[in-house]
Amino acid sequence: MWIGGARAVIIDGKSRVLMVKQRHEGRDIWMLPGGAIEDGETSRDAAIREVLEETGLVVRVGRLLWHVEEAGERGQRFVNFFTANVIGGKPELGEDPELGDGQVLDDIAFFSKEDMENVENLYPAYLKDELWEALEAGSGSEIYKIRDDVPVFI
Repeated sequence: MWIGGARAVIIDGKSRVLMVKQRHEGRDIWMLPGGAIEDGETSRDAAIREVLEETGLVVRVGRLLWHVEEAGERGQRFVNFFTANVIGGKPELGEDPELGDGQVLDDIAFFSKEDMENVENLYPAYLKDELWEALEAGSGSEIYKIRDDVPVFI
């Protein structure tokens, strides 16, 4: 059975992308805000909910940039990466309600393209270059890329 997730690419007025730092597998990893799709939710709805929970921001989801799949030892997983525009709220570190005292969220920050090049643990690593290529490609295509070559964090 497939387990799904959604993440959001939020760009501020200075062309920086919002990232959250989470603690996974004994290391800090910077990633786009997002998480698991809950029962009865679409991936777009999950992206909106997860961004609010993790960052305090209310967003309107835009186009699908990536659909990423992994089928292997960890099971069958997919994550949809969407663009999103802020329509309310203020950026602040939130929490995952379903994790209780076992929170993995540690920080939020905006990163420029140059900042991202220096991030040691970035998920997915292809954000360092492909993110900017996808954004420059504009909205001519709904999906920028379908990938099945990277591990999926939900």
